[in-house]
Amino acid sequence: MSTKTRKTAGGRPPLSQERVLREALRMADEGGLDALSMRSLAHALQVEAMSLYNHVSNKERILDGLVELVVSEIEVPARGGDWREAMRRRALSAHRVLMRHRWATMLFVSRMNIGPNMLRYVDATIGCLREAGFSYPMADHAWTALDAYTYGFTLQKLNFPLDPAEYAGAAKGFLPLIPVEVFPYLRGMSEEVIAGRHDGLHEIELGLELLLDGLEKLRTAG
Repeated sequence: MSTKTRKTAGGRPPLSQERVLREALRMADEGGLDALSMRSLAHALQVEAMSLYNHVSNKERILDGLVELVVSEIEVPARGGDWREAMRRRALSAHRVLMRHRWATMLFVSRMNIGPNMLRYVDATIGCLREAGFSYPMADHAWTALDAYTYGFTLQKLNFPLDPAEYAGAAKGFLPLIPVEVFPYLRGMSEEVIAGRHDGLHEIELGLELLLDGLEKLRTAG
């Protein structure tokens, strides 16, 4: 029987680790990690919960697999070219992917992720920096600084309590709490937002360029 015609009795494709993880990814994207359990995943796949254990041993292995799927979507830096452009593209790609999978950033920063996709991603990052002239210790510092900024910026954007359209109104409401004689500069910034001279929006590129400029100075200093 060909792969194309292999179906279960109910007309569904046979259960596999890939199918399990793809369904888990869909569920996490729709409802976050709290909506994901072995039982809910089995229900979504229309199988018995025990059937999942033939493909993923527990929820921890599912989380590992989800990280692998997400990191496979991030652009892997090229080696031997413009290291700044490669690191810029890597950071922007990671930010876009993590904004798409809103639950994923905390898994990146809170777990030991050592699947093949993650290892390939990290090795390519170190390789790009090494071939640009960074020592191994400095490449580690550079990679860590860039990731800390990218993940932190992403988490802040995902969790900020206001929508951009609400910034000016919120700033106006906070003015009584910001007397100019006590907090002159915070008051000045708030008035800029209220007056429409500053929209209060922040994009990842500005801080990223500052980091890359600093890393370039360190690279050439040695």
